Amino acid sequence: MTGGKTLYRRLLRYVRPYVRIFALALAGTAVAAITEPLVAALIKPLLDGSFVEKDPYLIRMMPLLLVGVFIIRGAAGFVGSLGMEWIAHRVVMDLRNALFARLLTLPTRYFDDHSAGNLLSRLTYDVNQVLTATTQALVALVRDGLAVVGLLSWMLYLNWKLSLLAFLIAPGIAAIMRVISQRLRRLSRGLQDSMGELTHVIDEVLQGHKVIKIFGGQPYERERFNRVNNRVRRLNLKLAAASEGSGPLVQLLAIGALGAMIYLASLQSAANQITVGGFVSLFGAMAMLLAPIKRLTKVNEQLQRGLAAAETVFALLDEPPEPDRGGRELGRARGEICFRDLSHRYRPEGPEVIAGLHLEVRPGETIALVGPSGSGKTTLMSLLPRFYEPEGGDILLDGVPIRELKLADLRANIAYVSQEIVLFNDTVAANIAYGAGLQASEAEVIQAAENAHAMEFIRELPQGLHTLIGENGARLSGGQRQRIAIARALLRDSPILLLDEATSAL
Repeated sequence: MTGGKTLYRRLLRYVRPYVRIFALALAGTAVAAITEPLVAALIKPLLDGSFVEKDPYLIRMMPLLLVGVFIIRGAAGFVGSLGMEWIAHRVVMDLRNALFARLLTLPTRYFDDHSAGNLLSRLTYDVNQVLTATTQALVALVRDGLAVVGLLSWMLYLNWKLSLLAFLIAPGIAAIMRVISQRLRRLSRGLQDSMGELTHVIDEVLQGHKVIKIFGGQPYERERFNRVNNRVRRLNLKLAAASEGSGPLVQLLAIGALGAMIYLASLQSAANQITVGGFVSLFGAMAMLLAPIKRLTKVNEQLQRGLAAAETVFALLDEPPEPDRGGRELGRARGEICFRDLSHRYRPEGPEVIAGLHLEVRPGETIALVGPSGSGKTTLMSLLPRFYEPEGGDILLDGVPIRELKLADLRANIAYVSQEIVLFNDTVAANIAYGAGLQASEAEVIQAAENAHAMEFIRELPQGLHTLIGENGARLSGGQRQRIAIARALLRDSPILLLDEATSAL
């Protein structure tokens, strides 16, 4: 578990590029905070000078001063809040970009071990929770923290003996906040995990809706979703209870101190030791303390939520990328492949999927692998582009061990059509052109589609090549999806073409 200070310091690194706007926002927030004690301070001359002493200058000036203070307060608060919101959304955008960039470089094994729903939750829910730590929490800490300091300073100036009562409650508030902080962080982590599970369930149902319908799985899926959804509800309720419970406890301490101050101030007033304006100003300052103190207790919840989210976000950012230790460049390969004494298992304790395999493939040769399910055909195809590193043995391309080649250089020589066809929610042309980095001309796309015998049905689509095919090609048949995937691979024009049961629906 990472410490809160370390997490927050790392989070603030993302604010550094926007330090000027950050300073402006902090200045606006600070000015708005300073007006809190100014309002309390103006009460004394307003009452003593205007109502008691009937000073004509103060009678004219006090309304103008009060209006001026509130105008400054509103303008400064607007600048501070807007600046912080701007920074927060930039930080969230930068974090999302960094997370997405990291996802693109993670090894295949990471995706085997983590559900898509949990990863989606990191990029959506968790990053949004970080926003609370970078805006609402920071604004409240600066604004309300300065307001509390200013009000306490004014109270000490007016009557330090009475003001000491306010300081007596500080240890009690600190103890409450320490206990609540630990519980809030723990509940926030649990809520993030549950949100990831909720997203995972939704993702599975959306992907498998046909299977659910044909096998009558709706009651089971409803129960599964309700169970996770109810867990999210209960955790949110516990989080709210922990957050809301701290407010009344802190306010109870503050009200106790306020009551004692009123009693002692009344005694001083009876002995002519304090003026009416001083008494009301002191009482007003103490009353004005309650709102920022209450908001500061809420800050703790926002901060703990944000820090718990930052913990998971940074954990993903710190995941090591796919190893790419090879330094050799190959250019366009001839296509001579040698599997030499190859062995592999997916887990150290798992069964050996491939054991002592030796296979040579000459350039231009077509090899068909036949065997029962689980015999290692797909594994072999995953080892060649280095989606996984073999446990033993070597794979050579044109006589060079593939581990010595740069990943990008190796994969540039391979076109791949997997068992699970993956298409994008775009046009037919864009999906085929993906094989050439979306740089292919329409003539090249048509030629690839002709070679895959896909143009026969593409011409019949409403907009031909420019027809949107839906998520993962949902508007196409299984065979049509496979033909587009084959066309995409053919357009790549790589010396090595891997087809993993790519014609099963044709």
